[in-house]
Amino acid sequence: MIKIINLMVCVFVLSCITLAHAEEAVPKIPIKESAEQGNALAQAQLGALFLLGRDGYEVNVQEAAVWMLKAAEQGLLEAEVIVAAMYDRGLGMPQDVKKATQMYEKAAAKGHGASLAILGKNEAAKGSVAFNYQAVRLKAATQIPNEYAKKILLKTK
Repeated sequence: MIKIINLMVCVFVLSCITLAHAEEAVPKIPIKESAEQGNALAQAQLGALFLLGRDGYEVNVQEAAVWMLKAAEQGLLEAEVIVAAMYDRGLGMPQDVKKATQMYEKAAAKGHGASLAILGKNEAAKGSVAFNYQAVRLKAATQIPNEYAKKILLKTK
C-alpha cells in the first residue's frame, strides 16, 4: 500500500516538474477576447491567469472559477480537473463534494489517471483494501489547481 501511494506521488511530482517552464508570459488581450468569444482553451488560460496572478492579473479565485467552469463545461479536460478540485476545496466557489465528484467522473471517463486514482478506480490501488482515497483526494485538491493552471498556460491548442 505504501509503495502504491509513493508511486502515485512520484508520478504526480514528475508530471509537475515538466510544468516548470509554465512561467512564460501569455499575452493578456488576445486571451481575454478569445475567452469572451467562447474559446475553451482561452477561457481556461484566463482562469489560470486569475488563479496564479500572472501577467498583470491579480489573484482572484472567484474570477478564476468562473472562467474555468466555462472551459470545463465545453469539455476541456484540464479545466474539468481544476474545477473538480476547486469544488472539493471550496476555492472560488461553494464547496460541493457531489459536484467535484461529477467533474472527476467526467475526467476519469476520458482516462485521466489522477481522476481515476482520486475516485478509487485505478488498477494499481484496487487490490489494496487499506488504500486511503480520501487522503489522496485531499492532497490532489490542494495541488491540482495551481499545477494544472501552469500546464494550461503552456497549451497552444
